[in-house]
Amino acid sequence: MNLPPTHLPTPEGPGSVSQVPNLPARFTETFTSRYVDTGELRLHAVTGGQGPALLLLAGWPQTWYAWRLLMPALAQDFQVVAVDPRGVGLSDKPLGGYDTGTLARDMVALMDALGHQRFAMVGHDVGMWTGYALAADHPDRLDRLAVAEAAIPGLSPSPPLFGSRVANDRLWHFAFNRLTDVNEQLVSGREHLYFGRQFATKSAKPLPDHAVQHYVGILAADPEALRSSFEFYRALDTTIAQNQRRQARRLSLPVLAIGGAENMGASVSETMKLAADDVESLVLPECGHYPAEETPEAMLAALTAFLAPYRDGRTAADIPTARGTDA
Repeated sequence: MNLPPTHLPTPEGPGSVSQVPNLPARFTETFTSRYVDTGELRLHAVTGGQGPALLLLAGWPQTWYAWRLLMPALAQDFQVVAVDPRGVGLSDKPLGGYDTGTLARDMVALMDALGHQRFAMVGHDVGMWTGYALAADHPDRLDRLAVAEAAIPGLSPSPPLFGSRVANDRLWHFAFNRLTDVNEQLVSGREHLYFGRQFATKSAKPLPDHAVQHYVGILAADPEALRSSFEFYRALDTTIAQNQRRQARRLSLPVLAIGGAENMGASVSETMKLAADDVESLVLPECGHYPAEETPEAMLAALTAFLAPYRDGRTAADIPTARGTDA
């Protein structure tokens, strides 16, 4: 069940439901912002809808807002929880804990606090990293996992240092983001240049200006938000070591791996097949790195079909035909 709000204050200001631009019509009639105390930190979540629980976790450098175009339809079948993880948006920004093992524990604690013992999850980009960690470390909590548009450090093959120009343009931010402090010094005051380039070069269809300005504005307004945005990458040594250990525990739950044809493509499913036995692959045409915003109708259709057995109360054991084919 969904527990009532606690004594925590109502989230306000940029990043809350009441202070983000261009939401779908009647969005605020279904969804509200709330703070959730996990016992270790305070997370900001946007919740609403009816049905079994569905956790939505976006990636770098986005917030819960990345899911806005899908949330109204999903809320017809699910209790939707779109969350800002630690370091993001209106959530707390501690100095540490950005490895995926800790991020996964944060999500389990969040869902515990909301009264959800079992749930399905959709993770994009860094949210895909966390989704893999959660499925591997807490297999009793997830029913189904959909992931999109990422390689997983420590699981996916590492690209060569002297790769192609295309690969370098796509991946150079990994090395930059892992630096100790010079990246904050170089990006501070130039957030629109740095993060704006990320959005412009990784999308096949340009994201709306209001969305890009919102994401970048959140990072530019708070030095701690900028610092935290790099911490996910600074924790990669720990995350890689964790993922190398996780490979010994293959995932048995159904996994939907989504790639944009103009960015990661089929490599998303190739990555997940290194870790999971039941992987369905989907490559979205005319889509880059941001499927929930570039091709929301196709993304919604894929999630609706994949999550239907979970919505209807069926488990993987109840489904007679095996998954695992490419779509």
